Amino acid sequence: MLLGHSVQGRPIRAVELGDPGAQRKVLVVGCVHGNETAGITVAHAVDRAKPRRLDVWVVNDLNPDGVAAHTRQNAHGVDLNRNFPWRWRPLGRRGDQQYSGQVPLSEPESRIAHSLILRLRPAVAVWFHQPLGLVDESGGDVAVERRFSRLTGLPPRRLARYPGSAVGWENHLVPGGTAFVAELPARPVTPRQADRYAHAILRVGI
Repeated sequence: MLLGHSVQGRPIRAVELGDPGAQRKVLVVGCVHGNETAGITVAHAVDRAKPRRLDVWVVNDLNPDGVAAHTRQNAHGVDLNRNFPWRWRPLGRRGDQQYSGQVPLSEPESRIAHSLILRLRPAVAVWFHQPLGLVDESGGDVAVERRFSRLTGLPPRRLARYPGSAVGWENHLVPGGTAFVAELPARPVTPRQADRYAHAILRVGI
């Protein structure tokens, strides 16, 4: 379904898979930073995995303008992963790598994700990034994050907590839910690896 449009008018869509009546909802976001696109391959693989017993929502690409321009930021030069409301603060200025925007949710892409998560309140949400090759212990249920780590072979680590991050806001919003960052390696994801990551998402979602 069409969720909305980017700054430059590109469509941002979600696909709902599995059982729409299931109580447990899972969200997968394949790409937030436009120069970190390997997660899009994983997002497509979730469809091939044919989830059952879960209501799975997949946003392949939250930042299509950034993907088109091969930039981390969106077309306004904003790092979408610094633009969410939880502990937001002004960072940098346009052109800086982690520019947080003028105000929280200043960007249409951030507002689209914000609205979707308010609607779904997912039990598990996996946000893909690159290139560190790890699973960030992002502030949700660490057992869920470590299980995903074991299933994928990506080692668990705790990265710095950044203001205005999507997972920080989501973990604050959804008590009992777990949103976390999966940092894929810098190299492209093979179809076999993508299938492994996709199956891991479904297993931690149950």
